[in-house]
Amino acid sequence: MFTRPKIMGILNVTPDSFSDGGQFVDLDRAVAQARRLIDDGADMLDIGGESTRPGAQAVPWQVERDRVVPVIQAIRDATRDQDPEPIISIDTRKPEVAEAAVLAGADIWNDVSALTYSDDSLTLAAELGCPVILMHAQGTPETMQDRPHYTAVVEEVLDWLEGRIAACESAGIDRASMTIDPGIGFGKRLEDNLVILRHTARFAALAPTLIGTSRKSFIQKIDGSAVNQRLGGSLASALYAAKEGAAILRVHDVAETRQALRVWEEIYAH
Repeated sequence: MFTRPKIMGILNVTPDSFSDGGQFVDLDRAVAQARRLIDDGADMLDIGGESTRPGAQAVPWQVERDRVVPVIQAIRDATRDQDPEPIISIDTRKPEVAEAAVLAGADIWNDVSALTYSDDSLTLAAELGCPVILMHAQGTPETMQDRPHYTAVVEEVLDWLEGRIAACESAGIDRASMTIDPGIGFGKRLEDNLVILRHTARFAALAPTLIGTSRKSFIQKIDGSAVNQRLGGSLASALYAAKEGAAILRVHDVAETRQALRVWEEIYAH
């Protein structure tokens, strides 16, 4: 039995994201892209105002907030008559940004630090009461690809995520509202990424699991492809993760991913 995962469309309103940096910093272009992603079949939108690519520098929370809040508000205004309205995720480490985004209409807090970036994150997430996505990363975006190292990557990442789930529960966050993300490309070597993908089912057994492989550099390490030439690798890894039980696929190429999943689903059905 094949269960189609949800498709999370990526919308970066940043000048420096690794794939689409600078393309959607204009408000009208950001809203148009949001509509395009929805029309292409995105089940949810993930909006980010700070790049977390390897080597990226942190930006002040006020700058990040001012990038994302107008976009969230404009998307809500533009889709108010849509039934159902789109699910919006805010991709941020910073509690100040998460709070402003949720107040502006975001539904989910997607945190690459798994609510460890600030001492206030756990408390705020419990107060907001929104679903949270907890991602594993070794180090910070500035340093995570310097010399990542694991002895047994799957077990280490699982143990860490299990600890974050426990910390969230202790803070009053409902276990049923948590999704985990093993963090492909975040403080991982090529072999680490591949082993994690191979064992997606083990993560899915712990909690609903998001997998984000779209256009990432591990594909380039396999075949030398430039960032705009990684659709094939993105789809291959997304389909593998879906087969192994991923609940959400975070992607740039929504229409292509949806088509691939539909064909895969038909193969299983017949």
